[in-house]
Parts: sequence; structure tokens; C-alpha cells
Amino acid sequence: MLPPTEPGAFRAPGGAAPPAGGAPPLSPALRRGRALQLPAALAPRRAAVTSSRRQGERGAPGPGPTQAAMTKLEQWLCGFALLGSAWAALALAPPGLRLPAPYRQALLPLPVYLLVAFGCYSLATVGYRLATFNDCEEAAAELQEHISAAREDLRRRGLRF
Repeated sequence: MLPPTEPGAFRAPGGAAPPAGGAPPLSPALRRGRALQLPAALAPRRAAVTSSRRQGERGAPGPGPTQAAMTKLEQWLCGFALLGSAWAALALAPPGLRLPAPYRQALLPLPVYLLVAFGCYSLATVGYRLATFNDCEEAAAELQEHISAAREDLRRRGLRF
């Protein structure tokens, strides 16, 4: 949520200004960082505000968009390319490099072994994450209160469920 001093600041439904003293109070669940994601239509606005805040108070440029970090996909693809090229270099037996037969027999099915190991790791990770998933009981209760308040408001306006 944007501070109330910036353009596009919080407005209550109907266009009313926020209460005196700034933005409306946040719920405990939102204060702990369990905020909902913004719709995709608001994402460009959020990026523009973020980049303008990087410049600081005096207008000094901050870290710009030229420093792009590798995504997880790029890291995995680089790792696979590195391992795949090393495996291909050894498995294709270039001239001058002759591996003993036991090493060659272990090297040829190595990608299949690694694929099975990656599958086991993935299953274990998903299972662990499911077992340790945190429930947000306070946020769920607060959401139910908001839903019941919205229904009550709609009933007062004449909508029947």
C-alpha cells in the first residue's frame, strides 16, 4: 500500500479519504507480512513507484535495473548444461582419452541415475513443505469477518442471497 502522501494513495470505497493520521490500521495478519498480492493491472504502477523510490531523497540514482540476477531457472539450466557437457565429453570418448571399462559402464547410465535422484529430492521437498505448511487461522477468521460484514452490507442495500 502506498503512503497517503503519494498520488494513488489509499482511498476507501466510495472515494472517501483515509482516517486522519494516515492509512487505515492494518490487521495483525497483514502486519506480519501476509499481505495479498496486487492484481496484475497494478504491478506496473508498483514497479514505477519502486524505481522512483530508489533514487533517494536527493535524487541520487540507486541500484538500477542493469544489475539483473539469475533466476532459479537460469541457474538450473546452467548447471544442467555444465554437467551435460562434462558427461558428453567423457561419454563420447574423445581421441586420446580412454576410460577403463568399469568407469565407462558407470558413466553411460549416469543421467538416468541423476534424473531418479532429482525426482526423489523433489518428492521429498514437496512432502516436507506440505508437512510443515503453516495455517493462517487468524487471517482466515479475519477474512470470514470481512465476508460476513460485506454480506450484511449488501443485505442492507437490498441484495438477497
